[in-house]
Amino acid sequence: MTITPYGSWPSPLTPAVLLAGARGLSFPRVHNGQVYWMETRPEEKGRCTVCTVGPTGARALVPAPFNVRSRIHEYGGRAFAVLGTTLYFVNFSDQRVYAQPLSGDAAPVPLTPNDGRRWGECVPDSLGRGLWLVGEQDQPEGTENFLALLPLRDKEAQAPEVVASGHDFYATPCPSPDGRSLAFLAWDQGDMPWDGARLYRQPLTDAGHAHGEPEGLAGGNGTSVFQPGWSPDGTLVFVHDPEGWWNLFELPPEAPAPRPLCPRAAEFGLPLWQLGMESWCWIDDHRLACLWFEAGQQHLGVLDRRTGDLLPVPAAFDHFDGLASDGTRLVTVAAAANAFPALVALNLEGSAEVLRSSSDLPAPEGALATPEPLTFPTRDGAVAHGYFYAPKNDAVQAPTAPPPLLVISHGGPTAATHPVLNLKVQFWTSRGFAVLDVNYRGSTGYGRAYRDALQGQWGARDVEDCVDGAEALAQAGKVDGDRMAIRGSSAGGLTVLGALAFHDCFRAGTSLYGVTDLEALATETHKFEARYLDRLVGPLPEAKARYQARSPRHHAAGISAPVLFLQGLEDKIVPPSQPEAMIAAMTEAQVPSAYLTFPGEQHGFRQAETLRTALLAELSFYGRVFGFTPADATPALTFACEERLPTP
Repeated sequence: MTITPYGSWPSPLTPAVLLAGARGLSFPRVHNGQVYWMETRPEEKGRCTVCTVGPTGARALVPAPFNVRSRIHEYGGRAFAVLGTTLYFVNFSDQRVYAQPLSGDAAPVPLTPNDGRRWGECVPDSLGRGLWLVGEQDQPEGTENFLALLPLRDKEAQAPEVVASGHDFYATPCPSPDGRSLAFLAWDQGDMPWDGARLYRQPLTDAGHAHGEPEGLAGGNGTSVFQPGWSPDGTLVFVHDPEGWWNLFELPPEAPAPRPLCPRAAEFGLPLWQLGMESWCWIDDHRLACLWFEAGQQHLGVLDRRTGDLLPVPAAFDHFDGLASDGTRLVTVAAAANAFPALVALNLEGSAEVLRSSSDLPAPEGALATPEPLTFPTRDGAVAHGYFYAPKNDAVQAPTAPPPLLVISHGGPTAATHPVLNLKVQFWTSRGFAVLDVNYRGSTGYGRAYRDALQGQWGARDVEDCVDGAEALAQAGKVDGDRMAIRGSSAGGLTVLGALAFHDCFRAGTSLYGVTDLEALATETHKFEARYLDRLVGPLPEAKARYQARSPRHHAAGISAPVLFLQGLEDKIVPPSQPEAMIAAMTEAQVPSAYLTFPGEQHGFRQAETLRTALLAELSFYGRVFGFTPADATPALTFACEERLPTP
């Protein structure tokens, strides 16, 4: 075969192929033996529906133009519930709760007034009194958050009854089996839920009203709680991290204090970015299925709370998202390095039935790179983690020289990357790029100490870890140290721009809806993250100098590499003012940049056309910088300060 330059490899993973039948699967639930889930469809402009399994496969229950999506905290989360023969869901455009027969023989009917309040979570009451909801409403003095019970006495619009308020944020309402208590999480600004969410128990009347004051049970004071749930005998089970690891605890009735069920240096919880996130579920009265990370690797197992025995389920998957059970099967969104994420039903011996794949595309043989776990030293004597992917495409002959490298910095920054089939990685490796997907310090899955290592250091340690990982690969001869680029979304965009402004490592960067000015972010962003930076950077105004020192917008003159900015115009988390201020500063400093905006997109791209355009634009960008001609038909980009583009 003729040797084909890196970047120019013709790939079977074209954007059209990647998006053919692509779908997002999340929040599996089981009701009366039937499986339900939320499904996001890029080909329907990112619309989300609720699906179930019918005689001929997956069946959508919520018709267009309804869009099942909550805007609480802007990140939303689970926005549906099934109770009896009725599906309840939150509609994106008006944020009202709707009811629809599961039979589909009637149109959805709104249950909540059109009063501007946003709803989410949707938890059926244990005694059938209604739906427990997390609520959010904008007031002249600020955004108010609360818990409420939506009575289901009739089909007419009705106002949910507020049961708990006064804290800045609420999540995970969970009624006890006898209906006399409601467990929930709450926290206040200055903490994110993974920093200091506290578990409360609110006594309830027979009608579901609050009776007396809520009792704090665990969390706070430098610890956090995740996902409370009741056993049939009234024992409260939850995830807590008093020893620096999210472990499972139980609090039986009348017990003086919680006790750990299976203490170990492992993470059984998750950072609560979205409502309804779950890492465990009941199988029966004494057994629960759970997910946990140990040494960065995720596992699925069954925990017997009587004995503390934790038995792994031998499933052929590397990552799981969401968990539900009907007592005999476990339902989850499972993924592996060589298989697309899929909604699967597992028996406890590990055999799997695929209920719905996230893609209609067969996994292309010969063009899938394999993730290689990588732990590398950092400049300050610690270690960081990631996954390295060498270029892979059996249809071409690679040059003998090392390949260019694309470093990926995830968002959050408390999120994490996992060794599963990710087309956003394979798109690049199948075209001749090596990829380093970094779990810099601050990422979840390695314990609280690793996550907290970013506190006060955002914009510094995450940047250094990405630079150190790239340079370690270059020094080992695995990549071409003169042709390295970095891309990142949201918080990862700050890492991208910081790497370019404060280090001479990368020759190009792509920021997708990324942060550029920390002080502006602290004042412009939504309530959920308005005080996030108090811990990540420092409180204002005391730490103003640190905010400016870490903000790439104030250091545009230090950037010598061109940058591509991709931005949704309806983004309320990182608004368009962030990249636009950065571009203005770069233009003044005569640094080249290109800027693509996408109407109708919020924080994170969902529409098929946006995803296609963004991928091809980024490929065109790297081709221009590194001097290769993509095999794909890519758009021509318009650059500010184009005359300053470096010659490949």
